[in-house]
This record gives sequence, C-alpha cells and structure tokens, in this order.
Amino acid sequence: MKTTIKFICNDRVISTNIHPAVSLLDFIRKQEHLTGTKEGCREGDCGACTVLLGELKGNEVIYKNVNSCLLPIGDVAGKHVVTIEGLNSDVLSPIQESFISETATQCGFCTPGFIVSLTSFVLNTNHFTFDSAVESIAGNICRCTGHISIKRAVSKMLTFIDPVFNGNRIEDLINKNFLPKYFLEIPVKLKGLSSETYEGKAVNSPEFVISGGTDLFVQKWEELIKTEVSFIPPSGDKEKIRVSGNFVIIKANTTITEFKESEIINKHFPALNEKLKLFGSLPIRNRATLGGNIINASPIGDMVNILLALDTKMYFIKDNGVRELPLNKFYLAYKTLDKQKDEILDEISIPIPAEDCLFNYEKVSKRTYLDIASVNSSILLAVHNGIINKINISAGGIAPVPKLLAQTGEFLLFKKISTDNVSEAIKIAMQEINPISDARGSADYKKLLLKQLIIAHFVTLFPDFVSIEELV
Repeated sequence: MKTTIKFICNDRVISTNIHPAVSLLDFIRKQEHLTGTKEGCREGDCGACTVLLGELKGNEVIYKNVNSCLLPIGDVAGKHVVTIEGLNSDVLSPIQESFISETATQCGFCTPGFIVSLTSFVLNTNHFTFDSAVESIAGNICRCTGHISIKRAVSKMLTFIDPVFNGNRIEDLINKNFLPKYFLEIPVKLKGLSSETYEGKAVNSPEFVISGGTDLFVQKWEELIKTEVSFIPPSGDKEKIRVSGNFVIIKANTTITEFKESEIINKHFPALNEKLKLFGSLPIRNRATLGGNIINASPIGDMVNILLALDTKMYFIKDNGVRELPLNKFYLAYKTLDKQKDEILDEISIPIPAEDCLFNYEKVSKRTYLDIASVNSSILLAVHNGIINKINISAGGIAPVPKLLAQTGEFLLFKKISTDNVSEAIKIAMQEINPISDARGSADYKKLLLKQLIIAHFVTLFPDFVSIEELV
C-alpha cells in the first residue's frame, strides 16, 4: 500500500510515494538524511526523536512538539514538519546559545530533542516561568545525567525572552533569532498544499484506523507497514469540544492536550487539568487522542479510567447512521469490544456535573510522571449533608478490561461518608476485581494498590469524615 503524501519539511515541499504507516522518524532519517533527529527508545519515552508538527488553523500555523518515532507519515500530509536542522540559521538561536554557554550538552544525542521542545515552548506558552519551561521538556531524557546543566540553560534562555509579543509571535521570534525567516512563508505554502488532493486518506475496510497511534506504533509498527491503514480525517477549523444542552460533546480525534487546555473542560471539570499531567509526556499528549485511548482498550488507560467515572457515552458512525453506547458497556473481554469492524467512533458525550459533584483521579506507577499505571482509579460523587446521592468508581489494572466498580458504588449510594462505610466498600471492591500478576506487580500488590487508591479518594475529598489511620 503506497500513497502520495505531500507536506513541508523544514523549508521544502516534500512529495513522496510511500506506505502511510511508515514512521516519520524513519522517513526523515533514511529518505531525507536529516540525521539530527535521533532514534532512541522508539517508544516515545526518551524524546530524542522530537520534531515540531505545524498545522494550519485559519491563517496561522499551530506548532506542537511530537515524537516522530510514533508519528505515521500519512498523518503529516498537508502539515509542516520541523526537524532540528530546520531551526538552524546563520546565527545560534538563544536556546542553542544557552545550551552551549551552560555546557548543557555532553554526548549530544539528546540535545536536538531538548532544543525542539523548548522551541515549541516559546511558540506556545503565555507563562514564561522557569517551572513551566522545565515542564515543557518533561518528555526529553538526557542519558548522560546532564539535567542540572540543562536546567541552567533553560534559566538562561528565559533571559532572552520578552514575554510581550507585538502582534505576530512568529515575526517576533524571528526578530529575536529563535526561528529562521522561512517560517513566515509556511502559512501560504500550507494553503497551497491543502488545495491539492491527498491520495490514500480513505481506505475501504482498512485493517487499522489510526487516531494518534501513540500505543499502536509501540506495539505493532512492523505489522502496520504491511497492511491497509486509514486515518481519522482532521477536523480543520471545526470545534472539537462543544456544549449541547447538559452535555459536553467531544470529537473522538481530540488530543489529550486539546482536552486538557479546553476552556469548556476546565470550566465544567476543573479537577482534571492537574490530573492530566500524569498522562504521559507533553509530546505524547500532543498526539494521543481520546478515541484512540478508548479503542485501544488497555485495562490501564488513563483517559478511559477517567471517562468511565464521568458517565461517558460513545457515538459510532456507519453508513451515515449513528449508534449510541455507554462506555461502561463497551469492553466485553480483554481487547474485545462491542464494535463492528466498519464502525468509526465519531464523538463522545459527558454529562455536565452538578455543582455539588466532586471528582478525583489517582494513579500508581513506577515513575510519578511519564509512565504507565500499575493501577489507577477515578471517582465522581455528589454529597449532600454528608450523604452520597451519586457515585461512580472506576479502576484499571485490576481486571482484563477497564472497570466500573458497580457493586462498590451501589453499596455506597445513599450512605453516609464514614470510615466504616469506606472500609466496607473496599471489601466489596476486592470481590469485584480479578487482577493478574505481571511486570507491573503481583495480583496481591494490585489489590493493595486499589485499596490505597480508594482510601486516597476519600481522604483527599473528605479529610474530616474518614480516618486514614483506621483505614490503613
């Protein structure tokens, strides 16, 4: 399966006939010989392969840092790819200069990823603080343990930035040598590309439909390049997240970053923003989608765990028809779904919670950030005068599928929040789960983790009603 794919790489228009599931990393290194982008872990963990991906929105290009090892070339059609070579000009940028002056590079293997991610930071942020700058490179790892010098370089870089942009941020960054001049030409070039047909976007009955692919390209990249694939079309300028009545409607191809930064989500679900920092790294969040996380069906998927607790419904399209299904009915067995092969998940809906609703998400993993959960859990509940009148508790990593703990919730409904009731609920939860021993821990360890996470929910939300000493 080969298709014609056109995009801009740095300052050149690329037209290539290649299988659309070939990773961008392989293409830019092997076909374009842009070897500044490094192949490290090939799992989106080290950040050595980071590039900028720019997409035309209206009259401007929005750039995000992404892992090119997990990015199929078919999904860069009509977009702007910027490698480390594409950030070079006649003089060093303030970011490059800061790395040199603070000796923030040793072997140099990781350096391109850090430079690209920090360039994405200055392109996107309105908060030019040291902490936010360091957070922007959380998806980049220095294997020479040079993180202290890298932090010094970040601090120095910030001294070059005037946080007040005079209208056009791209122009200002060019004037301050953060970007080469050719960036000004990219919007016009992309508009020219968008008027041309991209062949191969739609495939009849493909083996794989890709939306994000941040886990798919870890697990099955060799299989993907040998079969038929298709991609969820971009939404263009259409709203991906909107309010309809008492529901928030979200397109399935909404990325985790778009979800996290949405004004609508932050208004109605304010507790989520901080919790979503636990979902991978920023480059992963920039690519991973809600629909991809749902269909991937991982028992420890972070977004699925959260969406289960939020009473999410799914809307599948097929031959112009729509099928509605509650998310908690979707998972039949391990990686077995209530989904027909030719159905596409188009949207999900979440009820807007009442003002007295509270939410919490907890996760245990080997690393606090940038890691897959051993066990995770979410809770949504409404309480009036100390009595629970609505409750959903979800758990992951404790069964073959992401699970809503229905019996545990049923027990707690209309009961008073107390140490005794929480203790009894934990006993019921232990009967609802059937974890297995694997690389993330033994079955007994996972049971213990879920017990601790349920306790954490109530201690976090109701510290005056339950006793952590008695529960543990």
